[in-house]
Amino acid sequence: MFRWAIIFAVIALVASLLGFGGIAGLSAEFAKILLVIAAVLFVVAFLFGRGGRTMP
Repeated sequence: MFRWAIIFAVIALVASLLGFGGIAGLSAEFAKILLVIAAVLFVVAFLFGRGGRTMP
């Protein structure tokens, strides 16, 4: 998920350098959304992931 956020951020950067403002803004928004989703999933997986703990 982080990979897709980085890809959309790069697309936004290239589009803004080439003068495509609408595409750049849309790609930047997708990058932000994917980054937030990835961060939330990472925290949830960290908190509730398999820690190797066993029940007695």
